[in-house]
Amino acid sequence: MYTKQDIHRQLSEMGVPRDSIILMHTSLRAVGEVEGRGCGLLDIMIEYVTAEGGLLCIPTHTWKNLEDLGKPTLDRNSDYTCIGTLPTLAVRHTAYINGKEYKPHRSRHPTHSMVVYGDEEKAKKYIASEELSESSTAPGGCYGKLPAMGGYILLVGVDHGSNTYLHSAEEILGIPDRLTDHLRPTTILNEDGTLVSRPIHSHKGAVSRWYPKYEPAFRHHGCIRDGYVGAAKTQLCSAAGMLEVMRLIRDRSKGAELLGHDDPIDPAFYE
Repeated sequence: MYTKQDIHRQLSEMGVPRDSIILMHTSLRAVGEVEGRGCGLLDIMIEYVTAEGGLLCIPTHTWKNLEDLGKPTLDRNSDYTCIGTLPTLAVRHTAYINGKEYKPHRSRHPTHSMVVYGDEEKAKKYIASEELSESSTAPGGCYGKLPAMGGYILLVGVDHGSNTYLHSAEEILGIPDRLTDHLRPTTILNEDGTLVSRPIHSHKGAVSRWYPKYEPAFRHHGCIRDGYVGAAKTQLCSAAGMLEVMRLIRDRSKGAELLGHDDPIDPAFYE
């Protein structure tokens, strides 16, 4: 069983900062047995990441509800998420660490919400106005803010196919054919029972399955640090660094579509 001390040591050896924004995608199965199980892992990560003012972000997506227009796309009274156990736990989990309470602050994005832990004022400011986003991972939203704010993505037991931030990076770069041309209807059911309509441009197709093709380029430019969280192979990825590598690739390839097939990205586009 992995203890808090084990995982804190692993995070320190990997160089995970404690004063920045850390967005974590996690496979609990890959992590293995942790004291306190899923909630224990949340407590461990919250304590480490927020120690010097950092924010821990956990995606709590509900985009699968787009398939059923008979229900709200985001129900603020439900802990439902469509991306795994840890996000579902994070919706409701309050941590008590060294006598201090850390509540989950969940953004109001209709399909790509996230929970943020840390200083209450900073967390609320980070997720503010997410319900006004015009796309799934808007440049001005929680994902799009990461590069300018020096944030990181922590991939715990998953690869870049789960790196939702890369959708936002593509939006920032203006890569075409990534979002629906039409607005898709979404609704947010608030805690008081009011229902808010918020149409957005959603992601088009399953392009994320090809995002792992970027990894060699990210590594070539030093955007990734490797380590472990429990038994899970883990990548600490610089949001700003990945964005600039993708910009370089787009410039050198003259805007060619490099995804949608299994051929690797030509190293000439990034070396």
